[in-house]
Amino acid sequence: MTVNGEFPGPTIKAFAGDTIVVNLTNKLTTEGLVIHWHGIRQFGSPWADGAAGVTQCAINPGETFTYNFTVEKPGTHFYHGHYGMQRSAGLYGSLIVDVAKGKSERLRYDGEFNLLLSDWWHEAIPSQELGLSSKPMRWIGEAQSILINGRGQFNCSLAAQFSNNTSLPMCTFKEGDQCAPQILHVEPNKTYRIRLSSTTALASLNLAVQGHKLVVVEADGNYITPFTTDDIDIYSGESYSVLLTTDQDPSQNYYISVGVRGRKPNTTQALTILNYVTAPASKLPSSPPPVTPRWDDFERSKNFSKKIFSAMGSPSPPKKYRKRLILLNTQNLIDGYTKWAINNVSLVTPATPYLGSVKYNLKLGFNRKSPPRSYRMDYDIMNPPPFPNTTTGNGIYVFPFNVTVDVIIQNANVLKGIVSEIHPWHLHGHDFWVLGYGDGKFKPGIDEKTYNLKNPPLRNTAILYPYGWTAIRFVTDNPGVWFFHCHIEPHLHMGMGVVFAEGLNRIGKVPDEALGCGLTKQFLMNRNRN
Repeated sequence: MTVNGEFPGPTIKAFAGDTIVVNLTNKLTTEGLVIHWHGIRQFGSPWADGAAGVTQCAINPGETFTYNFTVEKPGTHFYHGHYGMQRSAGLYGSLIVDVAKGKSERLRYDGEFNLLLSDWWHEAIPSQELGLSSKPMRWIGEAQSILINGRGQFNCSLAAQFSNNTSLPMCTFKEGDQCAPQILHVEPNKTYRIRLSSTTALASLNLAVQGHKLVVVEADGNYITPFTTDDIDIYSGESYSVLLTTDQDPSQNYYISVGVRGRKPNTTQALTILNYVTAPASKLPSSPPPVTPRWDDFERSKNFSKKIFSAMGSPSPPKKYRKRLILLNTQNLIDGYTKWAINNVSLVTPATPYLGSVKYNLKLGFNRKSPPRSYRMDYDIMNPPPFPNTTTGNGIYVFPFNVTVDVIIQNANVLKGIVSEIHPWHLHGHDFWVLGYGDGKFKPGIDEKTYNLKNPPLRNTAILYPYGWTAIRFVTDNPGVWFFHCHIEPHLHMGMGVVFAEGLNRIGKVPDEALGCGLTKQFLMNRNRN
């Protein structure tokens, strides 16, 4: 799927404080469409969040919908489809917000690049969706390629001369060819900002630049305390900025490698070139590309996450919470269909968007009974029962306005084998503080003592590691209805998500065009007729 004929879609650039207006026309012939503006909080415009079934109806073929929202603060973000698995089909692009006009960027650099990372399958997305919804479930498998700004390698390599696979030929791209990787041209002894975003459907990634250190300075649109690393883990839904100084031999070029972590990789690295302009751009590096760290070295992954702290001057979290959820993340069978569930409920969004139901008090729009706020503490996360009494549901968690909420996400074993997967959890409408991570089962009254309340990072995506827990804290200061879900496409498709609602009596005007489906369609027709 392309946007204005481009893949990835065109980069949207704005200044903090700007209002962005996007007229989105659906030229697909058989599918609805929405776009989510990932990382944008949507204060005062919850209807523009772009989550089908939650904040708006899908845009029908041939129709145009106008998104209108303000970007509050600078940061590295992206946009993507949020209807079915259209993100997997290539519906994404970058959204970069620079500091407000008249203000100075706190980071010092001489130039910048923007890298949008993704994964790519040869199987059509409708076929993938059908397989995931079948009985028995047919898994999508690993991606055929990793892409950097929509470009990757499948049946050739930019580093074939260093490979043990003699059947893998050297790529013969010329710069400017349609599928050629984007080369990063740099001058010696300069500092460059590299903006990174991951819109992968499945893969956790690791990026390294051969021979160069990376200074991590931004995470999910928030400045952090800078730290230096050889490589950077990035999970689906995350964004970062790193500073790179071109202090190596200017007569050489260097590989940029992106490889798979968190899953046993059957996908080769994506490679491109850091080209010192003092060397020919066609000159390949003289040594092999960086080796991606072992896929299942989760301690290494956790240690990276634990290096991320908020920058000095960042908002501190409230010291205590008022409401708390403990959400158990499990894989289950429902009538033979494989589903993901939270506290034994697999989410199915209703035909009427939640925002319309709560705005107009449509009682039948969804189940008004709240889902469970915790799970049985005797549940064995290492050996879950094979056929638990799981159900589908569409209930939501409703919070008062402007209260502090803690959410503990708890991981567990999958149905078969000794496997617990990584899940990046993304919250719409908010940044949150990541208070801590832990191994095993969360112990109320004990594990809270390990929280970082001094300088936890503000994020919009948090990583849930295998057989562990992650604690986040946020304030319900944004009236609306907000998705909180695993950012892995097939996992959300199979029910791994919940919905939060807050400040419902403070939701402002919602354009009728956002709600022209389900019960709201008839409600609006009757209202306008009167």
